[in-house]
Amino acid sequence: MLAYLAITGRPHRRDSLCEALWETPNDPRGALRWSLSKLRPLVNSPERERLQADRERVSLVITDIAIDTHNIAEELQNPQLPASRLQEIIRLLGTPFLEGLDLPEQNVYQLWLNAERRALERLFAGVCARLARHNESPLDEQLLWARRWHELEPLNPAAATALVTQLDRMGLALELASLGAELDSRFTKAGISWSADARAAADSRRNPSAGPTERELLARQKIHFCKAADGARIAYASVGEGAPIVKAANWLTHLEHDWDAPIWSPLFRDLASDHRFIRYDERGNGLSDWNVSDISFDAFVTDLETVVDACGVEQFSLLGISQGAAVSIEYAVRYPERVKHLILFGGYAAGWRIGASEALTREREAVMTLTATGWGQDNPAYRQIFSSTFMPTANAEEFAWFNEFQRLTTSPENAVRFLSVFADIDVREQLARVKVPTLVIHSLGDQRIPVDVGRDLAASIPNAEFVGLDSNGHLLLGREPASKLFVETVREFIARN
Repeated sequence: MLAYLAITGRPHRRDSLCEALWETPNDPRGALRWSLSKLRPLVNSPERERLQADRERVSLVITDIAIDTHNIAEELQNPQLPASRLQEIIRLLGTPFLEGLDLPEQNVYQLWLNAERRALERLFAGVCARLARHNESPLDEQLLWARRWHELEPLNPAAATALVTQLDRMGLALELASLGAELDSRFTKAGISWSADARAAADSRRNPSAGPTERELLARQKIHFCKAADGARIAYASVGEGAPIVKAANWLTHLEHDWDAPIWSPLFRDLASDHRFIRYDERGNGLSDWNVSDISFDAFVTDLETVVDACGVEQFSLLGISQGAAVSIEYAVRYPERVKHLILFGGYAAGWRIGASEALTREREAVMTLTATGWGQDNPAYRQIFSSTFMPTANAEEFAWFNEFQRLTTSPENAVRFLSVFADIDVREQLARVKVPTLVIHSLGDQRIPVDVGRDLAASIPNAEFVGLDSNGHLLLGREPASKLFVETVREFIARN
C-alpha cells in the first residue's frame, strides 16, 4: 500500500484501496486500518503528517519524499546526460519494479503494477536508444546498445535504423545484409513503413532524446483537485508543454488509467508531445467525486469553467468528444474570448429524447436498464450492445479491457444517470452563436451518433469545417489508421487558424 500511494501520488477512496489490495471475503476495512496504523510511524514525523486519512480518503504527501522512478524520469528530461550517468540509470532500471509485491488475485492493483512495469521498460529502452547514439561511447559500445534497444523494441523503425547504421559503420557487411532482409520482411508483415536503404536519411532526422517518451509524459502529469460551486471535487491533470488544449470531460474516463487504454490514449499522448494537454474527469466518474447529488448538463458546463479557472489558462483550444462536444459548444458561446479553436469529435447538439419516436425510446430505455445490471460485468448482452454501437472493430482483448475499465470509472447507478442526462442535451439554439474557428470531425461509419448528425452540426455553426474519418467507431481506437489522421487534422487546423 505504501508503494501504491507513493507512486500514484494522489488521494484514494478507502473503498477503492480495499478493493485494490485485499480480497473482499475477508475484512478489507479492518486490514486497511491496521496497515495505516503500521505506516504512520514510518512516514510521519512531529513536524510533518505525510500519511493523511479521513473517513473517505487516504493519501501520502510526497512533496518531500524522494521516489527513485520519478527522479529518474525527471533526470532523463535532460538531453545532455553523459554516457556514464546513462549507464548508471540502466543499472538502476534493470532492477525489477516492486519485485515480489505482485498480487495476482487483486486485478485492480495488478493491472496498475503491470502498467508501471511496462512504462519503466519503455523508459529503459529509451536510455538504450540514447546510448546507441551517444558521442561519448565508442562504436562497439554504440552497437551493443543498438542491439539491446532493438531487442526490446523489435518493431520500432528507429531502433532498426540505429542497429543497421551501426553495423554499416562497423563494416559488418554480411550481418548487415542478412539483418536488412529480415527487417524488411518483418516490418512489411506488420504493416510498418521502413527500409534499410533509407536508414541514413532517417538516422539524420531522428534523435532518440528529442521529445518526451510516454513514460516521461506520464511522470510529468500532475493530478490536482478543484471544487465546483456545489462542493463536488473535480480531478484534473495537465501534461506537456506548448499551446494549451483543454479536453472537455466526457463519460468513461480516468486520469491515470486512460494512459494505458486502447481508446484514445495514443492520441492523448501524441497531442501532449507538443501541447499543454489539460483534461479532467467528469463528476461521478474517474478520480472526481462519485457521490454527487447533481449530474446534469449545467453542472458539466460549470465544472469545465471551474477547471479552466483552476489551471490559469487565458486562451486555449477546446476539444469536445461525444457529449463533451455540447458542453464545449455551450462554453464557447459563453466565453468566446477564451476559446481560440473549437474541435468537436463524434458530437451532437440534441440528445436522443429530443423528438424521439416511441420505438427509439423503448430501445434506449432498455439499454439503460441493461446498463444497471451489466455495467462492469462480463455480460454478453451488454457487450454486444456496446460493440455494435461504440467500437464495432474492438477485439477480445479490448473488450476485456473495457469490462474492467467500466468498474474503475464509475458505478452502475451513475452510468444510468449519465445516459439519462445525455438523452436530454439540447444546444441547438446555441450553434448559430458560436463565433470561434470550429472543426467538426466524425467517423463516417459511427453507429452510435450517425455521421449526418456531425454534418448537420458543422452546417449549423458559422464557417465550421467538417472532416470525416474512415472509421465506424464512436470511440476511436488508438490503433486505427483514422487515429493518426485525427491528430494530424487537429494539428493542421490549430496551426492554420
